[in-house]
Amino acid sequence: MPTVSSSLPDPVLESHVFWERHKKEVVAALVIALFALAAYGGYRLYSERHNSAAAALLASAKTETDYQKVITQFSGTPASASAYIFLASEQRKAKKYEEANATLQSFVTKNPKHDLTGTARMAMAANLESLGKRDEALTMYQRIAADNPQGFTAPIALISTVPILKEKNQIEEARRVCETILTQYRDSAIAMEATQQLRVLKVVSEPAKAPTPPAAPTAATPGPAVSATVASSPAASAVQSAAPSATLTPRAPSSKKPAAPAPPKKP
Repeated sequence: MPTVSSSLPDPVLESHVFWERHKKEVVAALVIALFALAAYGGYRLYSERHNSAAAALLASAKTETDYQKVITQFSGTPASASAYIFLASEQRKAKKYEEANATLQSFVTKNPKHDLTGTARMAMAANLESLGKRDEALTMYQRIAADNPQGFTAPIALISTVPILKEKNQIEEARRVCETILTQYRDSAIAMEATQQLRVLKVVSEPAKAPTPPAAPTAATPGPAVSATVASSPAASAVQSAAPSATLTPRAPSSKKPAAPAPPKKP
């Protein structure tokens, strides 16, 4: 009876055939991978050296020009981001509040996810206060707290609105802000300041009490001390003994008729 013979595939032969068919693609992929690895290593090395040079220049910077040099030459580095903050601080010291806000806005725009973005926005609001723009500062503080309520700058921004609200005579709104801090941020260091502000606001909001009218004057009666003093004086004793009694009892009119005059005697 005839049998059917089955031939098993040869792995060595199949691998050889695969290599002959796709060796160019495999070699090209390996070369690309090696180039990518080399490029990444070179970038890491360059980045580390670039960052080190930027950090060294930032460490030696002291003036506005020095910080601006770090920003220009090493843009995109961590040192460059920090240089924006230092530059804005120097500008604020020189009372260049508008220039400081422009620098901080550039920092926020280029580094929206930076850890110091909230701090930069707080500094911008403080600069607006220094410029006398209280309404704009109040709006920015409120926006900072609303944009990142879980951030560490949120309670600081809220408590910063209280003095401005007090100046605007919005006492109830200031009280609500303090109560919000005590409710949502009771574990923060700002909670104690909110408690103190709430006490002050309570005193301010209480109406002033009307002054109590003075009591009506009463008739003066001689006290025992005065009587004792007068009685102890020798001169006063002599006067009292010679003077008639101070209490006079009025006499009642007599009901008897007056007696008739006696007749003249005869001589």
